[in-house]
Amino acid sequence: STTTPRTTAAPVYQQPVSSNRVTEEVIRPRQAERFDDGTTLRYEDLIARCTHPEWKADSTLRASLAGESGRVVGERFRTLRSRLYQIAGMRKLRRLLITSSTQGEGKTFVATNLVRSIIRQADKRALLIDADLRAPRLHTALGAPSTLGLSDYLRGEADEYRIVQNSETPNLCFIPCGTRVSNPSELLLSERMKVLLETVTPAFDWVILDSPPSLPVHDASSLADLCDGVLFVVRAGETSYEIAKKASSEFRDKNLIGVVMNQVDKSQSRGDYYYNAEKK
Repeated sequence: STTTPRTTAAPVYQQPVSSNRVTEEVIRPRQAERFDDGTTLRYEDLIARCTHPEWKADSTLRASLAGESGRVVGERFRTLRSRLYQIAGMRKLRRLLITSSTQGEGKTFVATNLVRSIIRQADKRALLIDADLRAPRLHTALGAPSTLGLSDYLRGEADEYRIVQNSETPNLCFIPCGTRVSNPSELLLSERMKVLLETVTPAFDWVILDSPPSLPVHDASSLADLCDGVLFVVRAGETSYEIAKKASSEFRDKNLIGVVMNQVDKSQSRGDYYYNAEKK
């Protein structure tokens, strides 16, 4: 039977080793830019001023579109995309946080392939943010530089134009984790994080954040307060019910909209890749 491609094991969680040095001249956070016509930050302006490095994607962290296995995976992400669109048609849903109970459950795999499914529609623009400042992996999945990035902005060492990347895909932008820091939770809770999201969100149809797992640290819970919805990733056959229940319960009052079962064997699947938590 055909199975969903496996997610490459994530690096072991560890305390970042670099110091939290801040430059003498801190770049002040700006409110969402206002132009003469009253609009906020425009996508075209952001693309013109952001960085444009070459991306060389890691194929082991992406779903191959070749063969039967790739077709099944591609269809499941299109189903997930469609159901998110349905929810967005009924309520505000623009910033989406993706998290899990523990490491290795596939949240980065889901975030990467969901955003690729979204941008296959030429009229949709997406921003992918690596908010896992402890064990970042999105830059590896995209084959993108890891700095400058989110932590550099939060420390006041860069503005939004210097941390946003755009490569060969015109409607996809990426903010990597940035320089490793010793106080990730403190930075994610800062006012600068809120300002950044308020600044860049108007330029995109979807802003997707890949956060740390929820059980080791509380970063995901803090970020959930800044997002319109939370997707919870569970690794089929390995994540215990008790762990998943404990971790996901933290988001019940924080716009938890669904659970994604990762690495589901097709022979055991009934086609339900996405489960709407609002029905429970």
